[in-house]
This record gives sequence, C-alpha cells and structure tokens, in this order.
Amino acid sequence: MIKITAIIPTFNEEIHIEKAINSVSFADEIIIIDSYSIDKTIELTKNKNLKNLKIVQRKFDDFSSQKNYAIDLAENKWIYILDADERVTSQVREEILKAVENPKDFVGFYVRRTFFFMGKKINYGGCQRDKVVRLFLKKFCKYDGSPVHETIVTNGKLGFFKHKINHFSYKGYDHYISKMNHYATLRGRQLHSEGKKVNLFHIVIKPLARFVIHYFIRLGFLDGFAGFIFAKTQAYGVLTRYVKLWIMNKGISENS
Repeated sequence: MIKITAIIPTFNEEIHIEKAINSVSFADEIIIIDSYSIDKTIELTKNKNLKNLKIVQRKFDDFSSQKNYAIDLAENKWIYILDADERVTSQVREEILKAVENPKDFVGFYVRRTFFFMGKKINYGGCQRDKVVRLFLKKFCKYDGSPVHETIVTNGKLGFFKHKINHFSYKGYDHYISKMNHYATLRGRQLHSEGKKVNLFHIVIKPLARFVIHYFIRLGFLDGFAGFIFAKTQAYGVLTRYVKLWIMNKGISENS
C-alpha cells in the first residue's frame, strides 16, 4: 500500500487542531509544522498521543518556506497539505486513497473547497472557483516561494478531485480582519522588496475594483449580507496591503 504524509501548518489553532488531525487520520505520517503557538495547539496535539504524529516547531518567515520545510521532512513520497481550518470529507478521503494507488500520469491533484464565512456557506463571490493543490508527489512539486497565497509549482500534470473539502477559514469577524492584516503585511513586504511604489490608483481604484469583482461580477450579492461583508473585507485587504507598502516605503514605524 502506498503511504501518505499529511502536513498541517499551525499557529494558535487550538479550536481547529483536533478536528484537523482527525480529518487526516488515514495518513501514515502526520507532521504538525508549528510557528511557536502560544495557545493550547501543541498541548492538544500531544494529547492525541498518536505514534505517527510528529510536531516540528519553526519560526515563521512565510507560508511557502514553512510548508516546503515540512515537505522535506516527510518520510513518504505522497504529500497531503491540510490547513488547520480545512476538513477532508469522507468522499475526498476515498479519492485521495484511490489517487495514490493509481495516479495515472498525474503528479498532483486539485481539490475544490466549500467556504464558510460568519457561520454561512458562501456559494458565490469567487468562492465557487476556489481550488487548491493539496495532494502531490514531493519529487515533482514544491511551493513557489510566494510569502502569501502560495501555490504549487509542478513538473507534471495535475488532476482534479470530484468532491470538495470544507474550509472554515475564519473564527469570527475580528479573526478575519486579523488574518487580512497578516496577509497584507506579508504581501506589502514582498512588494517593498521589489521596489514597488504606491499611488492613488492603488489606494482608491484597486480596492473598489476588488469589491465590484467579488460582489457583482462573481455574484457575491446572491449570498446576502454575508456576501456583502465578504466582498468588503476583500477590498479592505487590498487597501491595507498598499497602506502597509506606503508605510514601509516611507520608513515609518507602524507603532508611531
């Protein structure tokens, strides 16, 4: 039987970690790559008392580096990446097990996600197009080095699973905004390192365009008030990214 290593990146995921681990209980090896959580993430992980579960702590620099580091530690050639706020459904689990036994000529597989926001399943706003590479052969696949919204670079063909995993990305509105700020900081650093500048187009037009795309073009209005808030926060994320870039370019401390 072909063996699988599941990798779960974590930072303060005490509300998710147990269900996340249960979600990949089919894996032969489970690696928790933790960014020195200060909540009960590690304690709850250890309480699982699983022989095939390993905890590795590493200072966070960016999402690509964190995941690639764990991939290099994996004992098995097939990798399944699970964000702590995702859950593998029974249907996807069966697809995973069948895929590793008979991958045909694929080196990895996309899986689509069902997104939940503010307690509501979001069907539109771009979420209907949400897909990520989660299962892959480590020999042929690595993350691309992007600090945020990292993607897999492959040397080979990618297939698709028919069923979806569940994605409970945000614990609440405050957590959502906190996560958007974190992503904006990482993206701002990347743009700053590339020497990018900020003008009114980035501050005024780009956030508005992002709202229009998610709420109107991608039909977010069909999700009601939750769809409106989702589109507004996506626009907020774009605005914050460029505000942070402007601050970095000016050499201003955010605590000033």
